[in-house]
Amino acid sequence: MKLSQLLSVALLLGSLGVAAQTVSGTVTDAGEPIIGATISAGATGTVTDIDGTYSLDLRAAGTYTLTASYIGYTSQTREFTLTTGQTVTWNVVLEGGATNLEELVVVGSRTAPRSSTTSPLPVDVFKSEDLTSTGQATFDKALQYRVPSFNTVQTPVNDATSLLDPYEIRNMGPSRTLILINGKRKNMSSLLYTQTSPGRGETGSDISAIPTDAIKRVEILRDGASAQYGSDAIAGVMNIVLKDNAEDGTVTLRTGITTEGDGEQLGIALNNGTAIGESGFINYTIDLSKISQANRPGTVDAAGEAGDFGASIEDVQSFLNRYPDAGNINGSPETTASKFVVNFGSDVSDNTKFYGNAAYVYKKVNSFANYRTPYWRTLADFPYLADFFPNGPNGEYIGYVPTFEGNLNDYNGTIGFLTEKDGWIADVSFTTGGNEQTYTVSNSHNRNMTLNPDSTFKYRENSPITFDPGGTRFTHNVGNIDVTRRLSDKVGIAFGSEFRNENFTVIEGELASYEDGGADSFAGNDPRNSGNFNRFNFGGYADAAFDFTDDFLVNATVRLENYSDFGNAFVYKVSSRYKFAEDKVTLRGSFSTGFKAPTLHQIYTQKAQYSFVPGQGIQVGGLVSNVSREARLLGLPALEPEKSTNFTVGVGLRPNSDLSITLDYYNIKVEDRIILSTEIGSTEAGNTQLDELLADNNLSDLSFFVNGLDTRTSGIDFVANYRGLRFNDRSLVVNLSGNYTLQNERIGAVKNPEIVAGAGQSVANPTQEALFFTSRPKYKAILGLDYDWEKFGVSVNNTLFGPTEFRQQGLATGLYTEFETKVVTDLSLFYRATEKFTLQFNANNIFNVLPEWNFKSESAAGDALLNDAAALRNQSNLITFNQRYSQMTYDGYHFSQLGTILTASASLRF
Repeated sequence: MKLSQLLSVALLLGSLGVAAQTVSGTVTDAGEPIIGATISAGATGTVTDIDGTYSLDLRAAGTYTLTASYIGYTSQTREFTLTTGQTVTWNVVLEGGATNLEELVVVGSRTAPRSSTTSPLPVDVFKSEDLTSTGQATFDKALQYRVPSFNTVQTPVNDATSLLDPYEIRNMGPSRTLILINGKRKNMSSLLYTQTSPGRGETGSDISAIPTDAIKRVEILRDGASAQYGSDAIAGVMNIVLKDNAEDGTVTLRTGITTEGDGEQLGIALNNGTAIGESGFINYTIDLSKISQANRPGTVDAAGEAGDFGASIEDVQSFLNRYPDAGNINGSPETTASKFVVNFGSDVSDNTKFYGNAAYVYKKVNSFANYRTPYWRTLADFPYLADFFPNGPNGEYIGYVPTFEGNLNDYNGTIGFLTEKDGWIADVSFTTGGNEQTYTVSNSHNRNMTLNPDSTFKYRENSPITFDPGGTRFTHNVGNIDVTRRLSDKVGIAFGSEFRNENFTVIEGELASYEDGGADSFAGNDPRNSGNFNRFNFGGYADAAFDFTDDFLVNATVRLENYSDFGNAFVYKVSSRYKFAEDKVTLRGSFSTGFKAPTLHQIYTQKAQYSFVPGQGIQVGGLVSNVSREARLLGLPALEPEKSTNFTVGVGLRPNSDLSITLDYYNIKVEDRIILSTEIGSTEAGNTQLDELLADNNLSDLSFFVNGLDTRTSGIDFVANYRGLRFNDRSLVVNLSGNYTLQNERIGAVKNPEIVAGAGQSVANPTQEALFFTSRPKYKAILGLDYDWEKFGVSVNNTLFGPTEFRQQGLATGLYTEFETKVVTDLSLFYRATEKFTLQFNANNIFNVLPEWNFKSESAAGDALLNDAAALRNQSNLITFNQRYSQMTYDGYHFSQLGTILTASASLRF
């Protein structure tokens, strides 16, 4: 056993203590467990888990009134008088009721909700406490350490990506997981990831903007669901259910710091609820936070710098002796955020409920480009820089570091009516949302070489040093009508429709930010590439669930969508489950087809793109819009929707009340997968349309979107929960979950446009394919141990990150890089000082485990390089920009590089 594992167990077992007062039991409907039902006693509450069981700890002896409630059911209450250390059982059977309709949704089916172990689809449910107990600063990072198939990490060079990090489920990219808020589609971000990082060429919703204090629970459907929800649900669906407590409030103060003394965190969050009339509620959350910059630069290699920039080794060494990291700033950016969420609802009649929610988020992020050293941007080439950037100790020029400031505004809102009549339940809603990102580049200049008629330069010494490069905006408006009906105890049906209008705007930058190359480090949006782009779609679905027996269920869904820009899409899904052995064993499976529409971002984005090219430094390439004049000259085909088939089969086991296990195999095939091509450079002949476009626009290369690949992804998900280890009449809860990728690869040949194939190039080179297929952990597992008693609680969480592989651009033939398998251990301690005041301490990555990578060989040529230290050093310089990014390489890594992070919080209920 490893030292970290021994210490984790020791920390846990050394903390066992006294008993508390506990009410536990199950919540069912006609013998069927109900997942996510709420059990509350005043300010204290919990929800039932995947098998309908719950355990509610009460802090002091006394009399309590407990309430059990859930969607579409009549609530039940019961009073208990508990003595110190007493444990009682309350098993609740809820009955359907038309006057208790709440806006809670369990993903996976449009008909009645079911438990995870007995449902035909794999669904994970996480309570708010599961997220806040991680001590992570944002919602997406909390999921990283709770969901094995979910991955996200900060990219080493941020630019616009610093505003929100790419995430994905099952290595499928951020755009193939649909995000819902209270069951309604959340807007996408306006950001298109164009850096060489996981998620390249895609966009997703900004889930980091959602404050964890506003979340009641999170439901994650790990299965394709395009038939139920439309585009973007190829990998699955994440439904974020907001708090709806009308009685209690909580204010929480958080702080933290890394053990390196940077990355300071400070935040305050208020969640409060109040009643509206006799039947309504409003619950709101305000979250204000700031995270300071954390810097993890490498020690720059002098020989590599001299070779790359044609500088004398003496000049390079002189600078690096004073500044070993070459002034680089990379790690995690400074982020300030203000988040506001409100959730509300009220009965308007005996059978109709009005509901709604709204959220607004503002984030400001400050990050940096690569430092321009004085031997990179020299005074010989740019003499005016001595006046622009007198940054040295005595006012001399020692280079400069361009800054990148991003401003993000994200909002979403829903209003609707939920009504029941004669057994029919109708849900009518309208949802709106948007995301805007605008940027500022400072401490830079426009270094154009174009002469004015009077032989002076328009910019250079006349250049501003602060630029407005513009930004992007995305908005959508969505209307939904959903109708459900339980025809009998054997048959349930649902049908509905959705109308969605989307608008994508490229906001133009000021003239100096884009003209003649624009601002050094980040070029602005040219008006010729800016504008508003719009489309709409209309879809309808029908869903039916058949309980042929109490044990055998079949669910079927069909959906038809029509998009204004590419036409129709028809998809379907069939799922089933069979229970036996007195419901202790459930077999389940599903087969579905799906689609993902090309986003407006992918169709219309056209811009100059700064990127790092190994051995060549920073180059300016062009991203060509798929519907542009340039695209027509190149003969690029119009984008079509991706098509998918998804097969899942699994088993759910419930051998006793203390143990539940689910094991699911999935297989996802995606045809015509949309990718952002690799950089296509000039041809050897030098006389093609491609060469002319590059020369006319002063570009080193071009990239564009194309339906370039067919792919297959398969793997296994495992989830187990055990609460049978008891100490002092309390259970040690053990949670073990994991994801193992069996296959994630291209099927068949790359689909190259004719002009690319004719130039002997490909839209997907080994670097691109590594980002698609091997840049996330091959396997990931989470072992959690939780023990809670009267005033104290301890949680130890071990996250195993499997290996990842990269084939970075410029890397010699026969070599690739592999990040090693690592275990990150997190410790969380709770102390309930009073019934209303709680302290929490987290030591995340307590053993300071950092990513480590090594070169690996895949051929005899690679073997020879592994035995040549000088050659390996050269290859290392290529992929780390001469060691600036030595810890993670330039293309990314599989978990945080910040090491140990200490956080503390104090929470007061009122």
